[in-house]
Amino acid sequence: MAAKGNFFSVEECLEKYIPPEELGEVKRILYGREKDKIIELSAETLKIASENDFEVKGYRFEAEREDTRPSRIVRVGAVQNSIVAKTTEPVDVQRNAIFQKIEKIIKAAASSGVNVLCLQEAWTMPFAFCTREKTPWCEFAESAEDGCSTKFLKNLARQHNMVIISPILERDEDHGDILWNTAVVISNSGQVMGKHRKNHIPRVGDFNESTYYMEGNTGHPVFETTFGRIAINICYGRHHPQNWMMFGVNGAEIVFNPSATVGGLSEPLWAIEARNAAIANSYFTVAINRVGTEEFPNAFSSGDKKPPHKDFGPFYGSSYVTAPDGARTPGLSRSRDGLLITEMDLNLCRQVKDWWGFRLTQRLPLYAESFAEASKLDFKPQIVKE
Repeated sequence: MAAKGNFFSVEECLEKYIPPEELGEVKRILYGREKDKIIELSAETLKIASENDFEVKGYRFEAEREDTRPSRIVRVGAVQNSIVAKTTEPVDVQRNAIFQKIEKIIKAAASSGVNVLCLQEAWTMPFAFCTREKTPWCEFAESAEDGCSTKFLKNLARQHNMVIISPILERDEDHGDILWNTAVVISNSGQVMGKHRKNHIPRVGDFNESTYYMEGNTGHPVFETTFGRIAINICYGRHHPQNWMMFGVNGAEIVFNPSATVGGLSEPLWAIEARNAAIANSYFTVAINRVGTEEFPNAFSSGDKKPPHKDFGPFYGSSYVTAPDGARTPGLSRSRDGLLITEMDLNLCRQVKDWWGFRLTQRLPLYAESFAEASKLDFKPQIVKE
């Protein structure tokens, strides 16, 4: 069922229709806490957001004070946005228009002290993989190390002392010019720390991504930045619990999930998956989705027995952050560009591990043995019959 275009957010609906005396209890059950802990954003951030018509929200997750460890306070930024130029415009025109929009949002984030910022999946382009056409969409691909978006963001990262995660369409010039769906991690020093390639590729509905790139080959890297250990679970990987798990096994404290997904396909799953991952793995998760409907020059089919169409969407935004204890922020709008700023104390990760013991009781050897058996060609499911 397609999403309704005039439905701004679940949170707005709750606040509009739930009686005030009951709203706190509803939010405690649905979001893990009765009241949102709101942080004060700078006047400059609010001014930039107002002048450029994007939503900005700020929230806080706290941890208990400890005697032996100082607090580890980090501010994280999540950006959701629509494309700017028509998809019929030249590639450089489309890309540069997005660059101009994103530069302003990053400046707004920096003005409120964001330390680590993540952009949405394939942020430099329309999500054109629905079309199955190679031109001009493959022209958006670039080197992860020295492509135009990397150079653009390296300057901003250095200028704002900010780690920036840049999910792009990568052109692997060293290996036959093949493409990958890749997240580039740029340090606050302005240097490329490394990259992660998308582990799980969808083949469902309009998400015809294996026409362009295949499953990634970078494993589950965790990047130890000045501001904490971060990882990136790109889009469709959020449907795979083992993918989330391995970032936790490798020591991640914040896992970003830059995505591009539409209301008719995945919206009922959206608020569940990244939140479940934060709980199961005792880390923070940051779920990011783009907004808007993108129209392409030529009609394409969706494999759903319906007539071909030119539009893809709506992408429903609703970006949010979850803490390791399961509490989460409200989501951003389903339809507007937005910046979500979340202040978090990374000490909460270990505190939740101590309290719930999920890592203590994880039993990796048991599942390693079971997975090894399940991957054999002669595997038989462990089914007991009368």
